[in-house]
Parts: sequence; C-alpha cells; structure tokens
Amino acid sequence: MDHKFAAQLYTVRENLKEEGIRPVFKKLKEMGWAGVQISALPKDYDQNEVALALKENDLQAAGMHVSLTRIKNDLDDVLREADLYGTKDIILPFVTEDLRKPESYKELKELLNEAAKTAPEYRFSYHNHAFEFEIEIDGQDALRFMLEPSGDNQILAELDVYWLKKAGKDPLAFITPYANRMPIIHLKDMTNDHRQTFAEVGEGIIDFIPILQWGERNGVEWYAVEQDVCERPPLECLETSLRNLKKFEKQAGMTLR
Repeated sequence: MDHKFAAQLYTVRENLKEEGIRPVFKKLKEMGWAGVQISALPKDYDQNEVALALKENDLQAAGMHVSLTRIKNDLDDVLREADLYGTKDIILPFVTEDLRKPESYKELKELLNEAAKTAPEYRFSYHNHAFEFEIEIDGQDALRFMLEPSGDNQILAELDVYWLKKAGKDPLAFITPYANRMPIIHLKDMTNDHRQTFAEVGEGIIDFIPILQWGERNGVEWYAVEQDVCERPPLECLETSLRNLKKFEKQAGMTLR
C-alpha cells in the first residue's frame, strides 16, 4: 500500500455525521488509504476520538485544515490538536467572501507568518480555490502574493490542481515555483464536459502522472484526494480515485518514497 495517499475528509463529511468517525476511518483504511487529512469533522467532535480512530486503524494525519478564526484566536489549542494527531501541518483552507480584498490578504499573510514564527516546529500552508486569481495585490494575484517563494515568507503551498485548472492555469506549470515548499498537494479531477465540475482522480481531463513525478522530485509528502461534490457515494468515489492513483504510479514506473 502506498504510504503517501491520503483521503481528505471533506469528501466524506456526510458519512462522518451519519456513521461516526471511527467507522468511516475503518472503511478508509480497509480501502487502502495510508492517511487522512483532518477536515469537516462533525460539530463538537471529540479530539481524543479522532486520535483513537487514527491509532486503531494505523492511519496517519496528513495535516489539518483549520479555520482562520481558530488560527487567529486559539492557536495554542490548534497546536495541541496537531500534536494529538501527530502532524505538524496546519492549513488555512478557505477565505470568506468578505475577506477577498487586497488589504485582507496582506493581513492574512502577516498573520500566518507570525504564527509560523511563534511555532517554528509547525508548518503553515495556504489552500487555494479559483477566486484568488481575481484579486490583484502589488501587481500579482492573491495566490502568488500569499505563496511568494522567498526566504522571509514562511507560508507554504497546498495547491489544489482542480482549482488551478478551473482558473485556466496549467497545474503542472503553476506548481513548479513551489518546489520543496509544498509538503501536501490536493488532487482532484475535472469532468470532460461543459460543466467542468468535480470528478474522481483519473476520470477527467487532468494529467496526473507528471504531477506525481514532479511531486516525487520536489518534496511532496502527501497526495491528498478531495472531491467536493460526488455524483456517486463518496466512499465509492474515493475508492475509484485511489485505484487510479495506484495505476498511474505503476504507469510512471514510480515507487513513492
């Protein structure tokens, strides 16, 4: 079983509410996932239950998606939770519409860099959508502004190849400047029709083999699969994505390190 493929829990958010954390984690392990990315857990979830579900299923935590509110107002608790799950990766997954303006992004960049300086043993990353490309800051789009690969910017990338494609970018070309600055990458596919909506990895139009090859050369530690909307049961969609990822690995002649 490949040890770098992780299921992003947002995909199975309804399963988690209906079936519970431990049963869903068990199904993901049996399916063949090496890890899960912590996100979209039921309201008032028990952190100790999540840690137990990881341990009893021998699943790794491939980072945590954490709201801006928690990072800003309760960073100590975020770090304690990360320690409980055995991860050092804390990712800001989304920016609300009211903050999608240049001055807010400048504050976000300062906030995340300050968090990284306060807790240098952890890694802070930013996850993109497509709206960042509609915001210009100092002559560049908001995503490039946030992820500027310079020594004084400690914000790492968690680039999502679907949203890059949705914004009209070539995913492989766009990720290239972030070599060794992207411990986790988000993989999802795009349907080959006028909708350009979410698809299982390998069932759409994105070419994943060169992305995987680039990741192996440039420091990617986890390939997290997320499907925001599923047209079949979410667990079936994740199973298809994992099967195709393993097929791509073989086709590329790779063994993920």
